[in-house]
Amino acid sequence: MTCCGGNIAADGAESAKAAHDFARAEELLHAGRSRDDGTVEYVFSVPDIHCGACISSIERTIGPMHGVRHARVNLSLKRVTVHLDPDETGPVEVATALSTLGFPAQPVDLGDLDDLERKRTDSELLKSLAVAGFASANIMLLSVSVWSGADGATRDLFHLISALIAIPAVAYAGRVFFRSAWTAVSAGRVNMDVPISLAIMLATGMSLFEAMTGGPKTYFEAATMLLFFLLIGRYLDQRMRERVRTAVVQLSRLAAKGANVALEGGETRYMPLDEIEPGMTVRVFAGERVPIDGTVIAGRSDVDRSLVTGESMPVAARTGVALEAGAMNLTGAIDLKVTNAADRSFLAEVRAMMEAAENGRGAYVRAADRAARLYAPFVHSLAAIAFVVWMVITGGDWHTSLYIAIALLIITCPCALGLAVPVVHVIGASRLFENGILMKDGAALERLAEADTVVFDKTGTLTTGTPTVTACAIDDETETRIARALAASSGHPASRALMRHLGTGALGRGENVTELPGLGVEGIFDGRRARLGRMGWVAAIADASAVSEADAGLAFAIENAPVRSVTLGEDIRAGARATIADLQDAGLETRMLSGDAPGPVERLAHGLAIDTWHAEQTPADKIGHVAALAEAGRKVLFVGDGINDAPALAAGHVSMAPSSGSDVGRTAADFVFTRDSLEAVTAARGIALRAQSLVRQNFALAALYNVIAVPIAMAGLVTPLVAAIAMSASSIVVVMNSMRLTRGAPSPDKRTAGRAIPTSTARLEAAE
Repeated sequence: MTCCGGNIAADGAESAKAAHDFARAEELLHAGRSRDDGTVEYVFSVPDIHCGACISSIERTIGPMHGVRHARVNLSLKRVTVHLDPDETGPVEVATALSTLGFPAQPVDLGDLDDLERKRTDSELLKSLAVAGFASANIMLLSVSVWSGADGATRDLFHLISALIAIPAVAYAGRVFFRSAWTAVSAGRVNMDVPISLAIMLATGMSLFEAMTGGPKTYFEAATMLLFFLLIGRYLDQRMRERVRTAVVQLSRLAAKGANVALEGGETRYMPLDEIEPGMTVRVFAGERVPIDGTVIAGRSDVDRSLVTGESMPVAARTGVALEAGAMNLTGAIDLKVTNAADRSFLAEVRAMMEAAENGRGAYVRAADRAARLYAPFVHSLAAIAFVVWMVITGGDWHTSLYIAIALLIITCPCALGLAVPVVHVIGASRLFENGILMKDGAALERLAEADTVVFDKTGTLTTGTPTVTACAIDDETETRIARALAASSGHPASRALMRHLGTGALGRGENVTELPGLGVEGIFDGRRARLGRMGWVAAIADASAVSEADAGLAFAIENAPVRSVTLGEDIRAGARATIADLQDAGLETRMLSGDAPGPVERLAHGLAIDTWHAEQTPADKIGHVAALAEAGRKVLFVGDGINDAPALAAGHVSMAPSSGSDVGRTAADFVFTRDSLEAVTAARGIALRAQSLVRQNFALAALYNVIAVPIAMAGLVTPLVAAIAMSASSIVVVMNSMRLTRGAPSPDKRTAGRAIPTSTARLEAAE
């Protein structure tokens, strides 16, 4: 809620000890992970990070260090991720720098996040909260007696009893803020806990002076109540962030520690997950979770893929079916050929995106960070001015002047401003996750709310990306056997679609069966050449008088025989029509870019009511189109899935990709939706719009509070007790306002999520 630093003083002995502890821990853990760019990734657990100012302080210090190529702080998980050049620096130097800055760090095992639940921090906050609440209640009872008219010796006794309760309570409950303030000052900087600590100590010290000298007023209740409300706010903030952290930890618990690798002879050997490489074969027994991404090469089973698709109905796992890490194998043993290393699996990717959910630096976050950096100097100056002015007004009454300065320090605490953005982003990330949408950073929410143009890729985005045969002229038994043999010799999606259409049966016996990239498959059957592939290439061996000029997706012919056309289509992705209609009704322009031929693209665009479309687009063409829209002042949401879409995904103002898309496409996108329905696009936009509205409301509430509170405090109309209540109330209002995002947010239509509409582009044309 408020900014705070580390738990230890930044002295040389402590720094050296922290570095030594980390070096010892590094020997025990596989702390570093090599990256493709030659750097090594290290992750540090830093439990004393609490707000945007802490993030800025760490990144400004660690980022410019020699050998540090990347440094990013995650507030929810309280982690610092750095990419180091191993030839220039090491993790010990980073750990030492963090400790010197006041943020003691420990290494994190990349395979286990359970130690990030921060039970110690929660316990400390709850104990401090209980002490502050107990002290506040009892001191308030004594204060009521004084306010009711107790005077003389009775009043002095109540003040002394209040002092006996308040001083140990403030020392214990306030140590969270005092440690932070001392660490910041020792490191030569200030944070938001410095003026708070100053106000608490001044209020307590002045009250103790008044109690010892028989003064008429003390404000022990103000100091303890301020701590009570501050701790409530900090604990609420901790619980808000625990939403995202819990989701990550739950995902981590789904990750296996190892897998049974199949050996020659049918035996298996258990191996740690980080030793398993692509190309190996792992065996997954019934009742086990799939440990790593792979393709089924043996066995049959039913698999629960609800983690990926959001759908509870099991799917059949047969040879050739790709399965993701985290899916549950239900009924039978299967062998998988590993396709991704453990640290690049679907589950690892989802976890990484969840961890990064609030790392973004959008406009609102930057504004809040700037305000936090300016806060402490501004408040100190304002309190000093108030003290001097009231000394002049009261003719040197330093008691009154100091109490007004203390009240000003308390009431101007920008806790509400510090919470305005991160709480909304954390709740937004959690709400998106509930709807099967993963967000890379909070800044993406801001950009998504700003989008005014949506550009869709066709294949794999508006369609399922799986070709289907909609018309087939192959009906002769001999031709069917030969076509089936040619199709079985190719891995092309069109060939697989034809195999599914022709069904199981005998294969023709061919010789010299060869696949020619970009053309098709050919072979010799009973002394005659046969081809399956592009029309022009197939027609070269066919009966010229029987060659069709139709725009067929696939053609088959036996030498000197008629050409048999095979028309291909694609199923439209579930929710595509509703999504396009909703976006257009909201005033957004929709466009489609595709590398496909003009015919299929035009038919799909017409069927989905997309007026602007472009066919035969290369990746460079897509980037140019997005760039031209940006130059025209448009803010583009690009939705695509393939490797060829990755540049455009990165070039868009904001981007989304389905989890079924390529690894490169998912990496480039700002959002990834795991359900099959395209209505995830409108669901994410709806959440983004509500989040943007709530952030603006939070800023307005924080600004309105300060506009009202500062003049009142400067005028001497607020006591420290009232200031503490007002400050805490403003923070609670912001948190409660942010919580509105959990209610009524749009979600994908669960009736259609997870299944495609069985309507191909060819069927659209026929229906019209």
